[in-house]
Amino acid sequence: QVQLVESGGGLVQAGGSLRLSCAASGRTFSTYAMGWFRQAPGKEREFVAAVSRSGGNTDYQDSVKGRFAISRDNAKNTVYLQMNSLKPEDTAVYYCAAVYAVTLAATMSSVRGYSYWGQGTQVSVSA
Repeated sequence: QVQLVESGGGLVQAGGSLRLSCAASGRTFSTYAMGWFRQAPGKEREFVAAVSRSGGNTDYQDSVKGRFAISRDNAKNTVYLQMNSLKPEDTAVYYCAAVYAVTLAATMSSVRGYSYWGQGTQVSVSA
């Protein structure tokens, strides 16, 4: 069982930056592939970024490539999402997710592939 708690959301102007954090409970954090998703009002939850167990492999939605960076610190049981050059269309509730991964290099971009979810943190970007 993994419990996830996101933090770092807020209101920022377009072009600004935010760093989201997701703290995980338990002693087996390094066995989980991690992901960030977001959901805007009236829209389905969508993939943003993913990172493998080791942190060596990452994956991004096309619209955030070059602007967002996912990373993890297994010693601190934490995954991060650095968001730069934010746009109004990035406004959403951002969720952290975890799934047990057998291989070190695997990433997961499907909502259905994840087993554990945080409660979400609101990111609002003004024009």
